[in-house]
Amino acid sequence: MKNHSRTSVLTIDGFSPEAKALRRHFEKRFAEPRAADGGRFVWDYWHVPGQYTALRTPAYLYFPKKTYDSFHQRLVWWGRRHLGCHDVSPPWLSCYVEGCKQELHGDLPHGPWAFVFSLTPWAKRAFSGGETVLLREEVLSYWSSGGGDRGLERDDVLQAVDAEFNRLTVFDPRIPHGVREVRGTHDPRHGRLVVHGWFVQPRPFIEGPLAAKELAAAIDDLSGALGELLARGLDVRGVFSARFRVGTDGRISGFKVLTNALRQPERDPSDERAILALVRRFFAARSFRKQRGASSVTLPLIFER
Repeated sequence: MKNHSRTSVLTIDGFSPEAKALRRHFEKRFAEPRAADGGRFVWDYWHVPGQYTALRTPAYLYFPKKTYDSFHQRLVWWGRRHLGCHDVSPPWLSCYVEGCKQELHGDLPHGPWAFVFSLTPWAKRAFSGGETVLLREEVLSYWSSGGGDRGLERDDVLQAVDAEFNRLTVFDPRIPHGVREVRGTHDPRHGRLVVHGWFVQPRPFIEGPLAAKELAAAIDDLSGALGELLARGLDVRGVFSARFRVGTDGRISGFKVLTNALRQPERDPSDERAILALVRRFFAARSFRKQRGASSVTLPLIFER
């Protein structure tokens, strides 16, 4: 819990064993350009002038059910264990060819975390562009972080994340983000291919025999303590998630902050530190009843206006 650093972007490489099979299915559908079958007619050309251009289709309807369900469940369980989000929104499969892009935008209120899973053979790509881009923290607090004191170029303003094959990228969707325009191919097989959506339904996730009612009582007490702290005028918004272990003796150990997307209007992060410190003290002093086995708890805490 000593590290209070913010977590805006997470990248997990080699995320899914199903990635190669999903990619092969996509390539098979486009293998014969002159073919005319229903599997090729599922794409929506999504174009919002000046904002979005891409080919898209519901991912869960596009791929073979067994392979896709295995990938989908892996994604859901990752969100439960690392974010405390119990599900994902129905994911899209999007393909970017010549001229496709997304201009900067924010995604609220779809979910507390957005994700992009790449099925793009990035190392062999024949196009330019296609990176996910996000405004950097320094830009989001431009003047209070010394804006105007030095020159800026694109990479000083935007963080770019390559769409490496089998990479899961997770980020705070409140941050203005987009996709750089793809140039260099009209062939869908050679474009940027990603599955994307949002992690949703944040709530505590328990693995083990710890009773949900007992955890709920602890969270109620924590909410009261946080309410007293916020009543002093703290202005913090966003979400963070933590994980801890409950032993057979009921004692808590291994408390760890997994993600921290708390933000406050001013640059000074003292309000964020105060909240994180309170949560740490609360669980250091808390214990539960003895239980049959150890439990692991992922706890998301959301702060809204």
